[in-house]
Amino acid sequence: MAYKILGANVSPFVRKVRMCLAEKGLAYEHEQVSPFSPPEGWRALSPLGKIPAFQDGDKTLADSSVICLYVERCHPLPALYPTDNYAWARALWFEEYMDSGFIPVAGPLVFRPLVIAPMSTNQPVTPETKAAAHKVVTDQIHPMWDYLEQELGERAFFVGQALSIADITVASGHINLRHADIEPDASRWPALSGFLGRMYARPSLAALIAEESPRWDKRQDLRAV
Repeated sequence: MAYKILGANVSPFVRKVRMCLAEKGLAYEHEQVSPFSPPEGWRALSPLGKIPAFQDGDKTLADSSVICLYVERCHPLPALYPTDNYAWARALWFEEYMDSGFIPVAGPLVFRPLVIAPMSTNQPVTPETKAAAHKVVTDQIHPMWDYLEQELGERAFFVGQALSIADITVASGHINLRHADIEPDASRWPALSGFLGRMYARPSLAALIAEESPRWDKRQDLRAV
């Protein structure tokens, strides 16, 4: 039986799991579920009420990091977690950095006011809202980009010589900012900018971007008054 992922495709956490499955060439079913209006019995699948939830036949899991680790244990190749102990820990650190540090800022304080709110209300982004979101980018996102730039350096991947959960999480976490027309300036963050460009071109992520973009591109007339 194919795996099933439940959660909205715009979620960086849902996207992360879908990327992992795609990189491993695994088939899965995806069901759109909003955590704000979940179906009946949702807490039985996701006890904290968050997305994604995951089904493997009669087995259920919640939390993107737990799901990705489960998939790795079930399908070790191609490996998305380093075998070296320290590299493995570093990969988990970058995943945590994005999941608990970057995404909680980029999502509610930037993506939501610049993209979700105007589309849900069909009202343009006001200059005040745009200025507040861009201040968050300058004050909070820029230092995070500085850190990621420093950690990546001249390497192709954040950990080791191959794609890992660290790279998947960093790339997935930036897509919502991309939908909001916010990306790191290549003149200031050349390594990170180049890395994201390469990741966006990977089939596993390019397909998800193509799936998501038509919806968010409809906000063209709502960008600012």
